[in-house]
Amino acid sequence: MKVTVKSWMGVAVWKWLANDDNCGICRMAFEGCCPDCSLPGDDCPLVWGSCSHCFHMHCIVKWLNSQANQQCPMCRQTWKFNDK
Repeated sequence: MKVTVKSWMGVAVWKWLANDDNCGICRMAFEGCCPDCSLPGDDCPLVWGSCSHCFHMHCIVKWLNSQANQQCPMCRQTWKFNDK
């Protein structure tokens, strides 16, 4: 029996490799995007701190700008972006 394929449709899935499923600030899934963005991906990347906590870039920048002390919102260590 011979099968002929007349057309096909590819499907792809991507996933951020993070230590959690949700942003600790906005509580949105990392596969989605932060509340400020309309589409996930390169315009809404994830960033890690030296403490290994991960957040949407827009969320942690807002958080740091609203705080007198530049601390991780999860563990309260001084926030430093990890240079992976």
